[in-house]
Amino acid sequence: AFSLVLELVPAAVSKAVTAAVAIPTIGIGAGADCDGQVLVLHDLLGLNDNFRPKFLRRYAELAGEVRSAVGRFAEDVRAGRYPGTEHSF
Repeated sequence: AFSLVLELVPAAVSKAVTAAVAIPTIGIGAGADCDGQVLVLHDLLGLNDNFRPKFLRRYAELAGEVRSAVGRFAEDVRAGRYPGTEHSF
């Protein structure tokens, strides 16, 4: 193994594991003592506004923006406004 992912592990356990192994540990909901941290991009960007685990810090709230953009796209397609000649080859 070249690394170890510790997900939803108590911080004290992650600290002990990180101290005990010679390879890097990467934490997701496992405390600050891992060698690195990871968050799922969709969670970090707030694309699923119903998912709120304790370990997650949102850096944006984009779910509403995405729903709005998809809705506008669908409206334009249904109305024949997209794609236009400028979007075609």
